[in-house]
Amino acid sequence: NPGDAGMSLVTRIELELKEARLARDEPRRDALSLLLSALRSAEKELQRPLSDDESLQVLQRERKRRVEAAEAFRAGGREQQAAGEEYELEVLEAFMPEPLSEDELEEIVDDVIAEVGATSLRDLGRVMADVLKQGSGRADGSTVSLLVREKLA
Repeated sequence: NPGDAGMSLVTRIELELKEARLARDEPRRDALSLLLSALRSAEKELQRPLSDDESLQVLQRERKRRVEAAEAFRAGGREQQAAGEEYELEVLEAFMPEPLSEDELEEIVDDVIAEVGATSLRDLGRVMADVLKQGSGRADGSTVSLLVREKLA
């Protein structure tokens, strides 16, 4: 169950990978393998296990890659490859927390703007950093950026 508390993301993905292998579910096995290797290489870089937030950042980066690749394939008329990327995206998103609703996100943005006393787009970076930290992997950077720009413009 992806909502298992207390179990690291890497451990959860390893278990699901084992199940996919046993079920001979190649597409799922391959998608999980890619995810696991992305997390493992991030661990290698840091030379320690990832925190939950760091794991989420890796997943967000991977998610962004899949979205961009799917769009590029689709634009090039390569439907099958696009579908492959979208399948990986689905597998990946099952391990991510529910995204914040627009209302929740707006509330965080308003709070942060008030906290840091942001008054113009010059404060964008500071506001973004705090909002993304508070959203801990549940908010997409481009969505946050648009919202913050609207409010500071």
